[in-house]
Amino acid sequence: KEDKDCCAWDGVVCDNSTRHVIGLDLSFSCLSGSIPSNSSLFLLRHLKTLNLAGSGFSGEIPYEISQLSSLVSLDLSYNVELLIKTPVWKRVISNLTQLRELLLDGTDMSSVTPNSSMMNLSSSLTILSLHQCNLQGTFETNIFRLPCIQTLDLGNNPNLKGSLPKSNWSSSSLRVLSLSSTNFSGELPDSIGSLKSLEYLFLSRCNFIGAIPTSLGNLNQIIYLDLDNNQLVGPLPNHVSGLKLLIDLSLSSNFLNGTLPSWLFSLTSLGSLTLDHNQFIGEIGEFKYSHSLDYLDLSYNMLQGSIPRSISRLMNLTSLFLSSNNLSIMLDLELFSNLNNLNYVNFSSNNLLVSTNNNLTFTLPNLERLYLSSCNISEFPIFLRTATNLQYLDLSNNKIHGQTPKCFLTSIDKIPWKNLYIVDLRNNLLQRPFPTLNALDLHYLFASHNNLTGEIPSLICNANSLEVLDLSHNNFSGTIPECLVLSNALSVLDLRMNSLNGTIPATFSMGSKLRNINLNGNQLEGPLPRSLENCTNLEVLDLGNNKINGTFPYWLGSILKLRVLVIRSNKFRGRIGNPKIQFPFLNLRILDISNNDFSGPLPIEYFKYLKAMMNATEGEVGLKYIGDMRNSYYHDSLNVTMKGLNIELVRILTVFTTIDFSNNRFIGEIPQIIGSFNSLKGLNFSHNNLTGCIPSSFGNLTNLEWLDFSFNKLGGEIPKQLVDIPWLADLKLSHNQLTGQIPSGKQFNTFNNDSYTDNLGLCGLPLTRTCNNHETKQPPPSTLQQEDNLESKNGFGWQAVLIGYGCGVIFGTLMGYVMFKIGKPKWIVRMVK
Repeated sequence: KEDKDCCAWDGVVCDNSTRHVIGLDLSFSCLSGSIPSNSSLFLLRHLKTLNLAGSGFSGEIPYEISQLSSLVSLDLSYNVELLIKTPVWKRVISNLTQLRELLLDGTDMSSVTPNSSMMNLSSSLTILSLHQCNLQGTFETNIFRLPCIQTLDLGNNPNLKGSLPKSNWSSSSLRVLSLSSTNFSGELPDSIGSLKSLEYLFLSRCNFIGAIPTSLGNLNQIIYLDLDNNQLVGPLPNHVSGLKLLIDLSLSSNFLNGTLPSWLFSLTSLGSLTLDHNQFIGEIGEFKYSHSLDYLDLSYNMLQGSIPRSISRLMNLTSLFLSSNNLSIMLDLELFSNLNNLNYVNFSSNNLLVSTNNNLTFTLPNLERLYLSSCNISEFPIFLRTATNLQYLDLSNNKIHGQTPKCFLTSIDKIPWKNLYIVDLRNNLLQRPFPTLNALDLHYLFASHNNLTGEIPSLICNANSLEVLDLSHNNFSGTIPECLVLSNALSVLDLRMNSLNGTIPATFSMGSKLRNINLNGNQLEGPLPRSLENCTNLEVLDLGNNKINGTFPYWLGSILKLRVLVIRSNKFRGRIGNPKIQFPFLNLRILDISNNDFSGPLPIEYFKYLKAMMNATEGEVGLKYIGDMRNSYYHDSLNVTMKGLNIELVRILTVFTTIDFSNNRFIGEIPQIIGSFNSLKGLNFSHNNLTGCIPSSFGNLTNLEWLDFSFNKLGGEIPKQLVDIPWLADLKLSHNQLTGQIPSGKQFNTFNNDSYTDNLGLCGLPLTRTCNNHETKQPPPSTLQQEDNLESKNGFGWQAVLIGYGCGVIFGTLMGYVMFKIGKPKWIVRMVK
């Protein structure tokens, strides 16, 4: 600044009498770089407060910071590239003896071992915040005994171990204790109830075990109590004397059981109660004084009985979750007629019967999300007419039957739910034509597994924000509306298992966002439209079980993101030939062209480019599914022939790789290059006219689980290398011309006769045909063994020649002449020739 008086600068505080700089606040000042060791900052020996939080500093903190011995408060938090090493840490805590506040959240303290060094912290320390510092090792319990400590935050250090002291918490002033997302473990000690000033206790996502101590109920000042995602067991305490100020209680995702004690519903200040994912039983108690409650989650337990009528008193309630229990009584929606603030309701997966009384006149003006999946509903709840702000509606897996009411989704004069985002009507008994849809903001529409008939209305495209349309497993007829393939928003078009006919629209536009097109199981015909190659985002294309004709659609190979291509059971024909584009199908992992009329040799030139089938598991951590990163509402699924069975994959693993060329007219040999597809799970070349031998390179297919070469003309022996495939569970080599002994050992010992039938040249277990010596091919003999065998066939061996040499060259020559004359050792003649 131009002002020479630094005490007038922003962020600078000076002593009124001495004019020494005693405070410096440069927090979130968009600075960068390292803090130099010769910085004038370290000359401010009277400095008491230093705040450099979020200023973008990086590199190591210099030793010189420990020279600021007058510091009372030091805040270096949220400088994510700032490194604190052990020597500097030790100097800081040994020299800065007047520190009362030390905040290092978000810095890198991975090299600091939090053991005995913590013992030298200032006894005056009131705040120690080391949140998300990558601390590792075991934290000493003595830190909990600092006499003046008020705030201790060690959260988000997943590699930090430790336990709570069983006694002698010396600080009665501790107000905040946060150990969330650490590796602290052990039981919660009774001594924790002695922390009379405790207001915030965050122990979630740790490894605490045992029962919740009764003493926790004695904390009179506690406001937030979070113990979720641990391994706590047993019932809740029957009685509590404190918790009068408790606002938030979270005990979700543990193993707590027993009934819900009455005090839970009598806490006058409670605003949020989260008990989901436990094992509670019994009925929900009556709400007596819980007028402040706005968030209630009791889902995923084993609660029974009815919804208490006192729930109508919870005038501030905005979110109510009771899903996945055993509630089995008529849910009288009049109970909620006074709950005008309700925003989010989930009653799914219960044994509820929802009243559809037409006389109900109450409104839920703020209701935005309603989930009533698997609730035994047989009709559309009429009260939904007045829920004008509804955005998410899930009525899936019910027994709703009949025609969808016009008032439900559309009105000529008025769009009832202008903000509707998701509608899920899957797995019901809906029938008759689907109504016109005018919800312009709709993004997801699910109506699969119903009995809907008629044509798909083209006006559905009025929902120009529609991203996912799933009308699969119905009885729709007619053609596919052209507007669907022209959409600029649609990413999933799932119309499989209907009765659609005609040709696929040929107007797929450039820039299409379609990621999944599934038209399997219809009556579509004609050629495949070339405009499909405009769908450059396409990952899954399933056109199986139709009447589509033409030659192999080689041009689909230009879609670089394509992972799944299924054109099975159509009328494709002819030779596949060589690729006509560069690097086709690089990311393809599932290829099914079975049950067509393809002919000619197997397309070895295409196989060379299937790179995703080679080392597909590289870099994969944990289970990942196709479409995971797009949305969590629609899961890509697929029907595959696996180990001879038609199986639906409800989700498709990214590492799942299969090839199915069965039931065509392919000829020639099996390419060796397939032996490099070491991520392949299944391979089916059955019911063709393949010849030659099974490549020994197939022993490299270490992830193979099923192999079907049945009904071909393969010859030669079964390669012994196949024995080394560890996961091979299904092998079909029947109806070929294979010969020799069947390999044994490992997985081959589990296969039965059906794997090898109608191969007249095969012998050995599990077949009843034994292998005689002349039938069993031995390892290649040595030269001497070959010669001995020849001797046995011709009646003369090397012994005679050696004797001849021993008796002299002339005698040996004469003997040789005699032998040639009598014609015995013809093998010598062959050798000479």
